[in-house]
Amino acid sequence: MAAKKLCETFSKSLIDEVQKWGCMKQTGVSLRYMMEFGLKPTPKNLLISAQFLHKELPIRIARRAIELENLPYGLSVKPAVLKVRDWYLDSFRDLRAFPEIKNPDDEKEFTQMIKAIKVRHNNVVPMMALGVQQLKKSIALDSIGYQDLHEIHQFLDRFYMSRIGIRMLIGQHVELHNPNPPPDCVGYIHTKMSPVKVAESASEDARAICLREYGSAPNIKIYGDPSFTFPYVPTHLQLMVFELVKNSLRAVQERFMDSDKVAPPVKIIVADGIEDVTIKVSDEGGGIPRSGLPRIFTYLYTTAKNPLDEHPDLGTADLVTMAGYGYGLPISRLYARYFGGDLQVISMEGYGTDAYLHLSRLGDSQEPLP
Repeated sequence: MAAKKLCETFSKSLIDEVQKWGCMKQTGVSLRYMMEFGLKPTPKNLLISAQFLHKELPIRIARRAIELENLPYGLSVKPAVLKVRDWYLDSFRDLRAFPEIKNPDDEKEFTQMIKAIKVRHNNVVPMMALGVQQLKKSIALDSIGYQDLHEIHQFLDRFYMSRIGIRMLIGQHVELHNPNPPPDCVGYIHTKMSPVKVAESASEDARAICLREYGSAPNIKIYGDPSFTFPYVPTHLQLMVFELVKNSLRAVQERFMDSDKVAPPVKIIVADGIEDVTIKVSDEGGGIPRSGLPRIFTYLYTTAKNPLDEHPDLGTADLVTMAGYGYGLPISRLYARYFGGDLQVISMEGYGTDAYLHLSRLGDSQEPLP
């Protein structure tokens, strides 16, 4: 069915070209390289950047399109996944149809096109979540078991890691055109980012959502030096800390909701090491049973009710809910790993959970290219 659908929608020559480009080698870049290259966004540098993206993006997009076509358990033919595949093929076609970039005018036009591609892919995460949801409804997961769905988890890890890279490259290039960049910013990268300040902002956002959902929210205490800074992408850090704090608030809130005791605060500690900056988010929300720990980084598991059940038309909505996709932790870990860091969760059942977010200070690690 999928193959037929593919041939009906797209020409054979396009499909052949996707196969050809999907076999080409990807080229990774490091945070440091992006930062140093973007320090002088001269027309010449922007031209070099656009020429690189003109060749690199079709390779990365073709690889994902091929994978979307060959997923196990019939995931490829779920309507939501077909939609995502079509977005990838449309973007591949747009990139390949764009002529060679030879001068600043070509570069400006190319920048507008990749901006549109980034917007086209805005809802890929909820759309894929919907596809996985459609799969869960169509098969008895109990009969397959989570271990057998390992292939799907691995695919989604590769798929989302690749998406982070594609969006980072496009966003970085587009942002270098900003005539009035914020101070100390090179594209998406803040050369003097204060992790404590980002943690404060993410915590306020998470607390506001907890208040909205439960009517009250535990306090948050942040320990660390607000004047300490290092180069990083603030939007990535905001997303990761928001996710961890949101989980902790929910656990504490639900544990102490009917208790006479005052809910203990969620603690955030920012430590500045030589190789890593580590952010620890600590709560007394009762912890996670040891049997549940391996599942928290999978895409098919959540303890909350799924927002997609209540909003099945999530093709366009961009909901920030307290919980539900079961995607927050695995995607946060990918963001951490993208620039050479990691995310670990350690839990004491009956007491609480500590999440350790490690961010590489060196900025030298190459993008992990799936």
